Parts: sequence; C-alpha cells; structure tokens
Amino acid sequence: MTDTREGQSSPTDDRRRNGGFVLFLRQVVAELRKVVRPTRDELVAYTSVVLVFVVAIMIYVGVLDFAFGRLVLWAFGG
Repeated sequence: MTDTREGQSSPTDDRRRNGGFVLFLRQVVAELRKVVRPTRDELVAYTSVVLVFVVAIMIYVGVLDFAFGRLVLWAFGG
C-alpha cells in the first residue's frame, strides 16, 4: 500500500471498503444455504425436551425458594 495523505484514501481502500460489505452479504447467503432445517417430528421432540427441562428447573428453584424462605423465617422469627 502506498502512503496517502491524511484524510485521503487510496483506490484500493475504497474497493476493499465497498466490496467488503458485498462479500459479507454473499458469505451470509452462502452460510444460510448450508442450514439444515429440522423435520416436524424433530421439532416436536426438541420442543418437548426443552419444555420438560424448563418445568423441572422451575420445580427445583421453587422448592429451594420455599425451603430457604422457611429457613429464614425460622432463623429470624416470623
């Protein structure tokens, strides 16, 4: 690259800057074409697993909340 005066850009810099965005968009489209979408059965199975996991965590946190609440009331009177 050649030296440029402050505030000026070389033609190479302009091409790199303008072409960079177009290259980025082309790469995004290329990556999106590689995406494999789940089948309906897979989607139902994955959704079920997530919902069961969330409910289990909610129950676990609820039990801990109840236990610590009772412990605090016992310790500090209530």
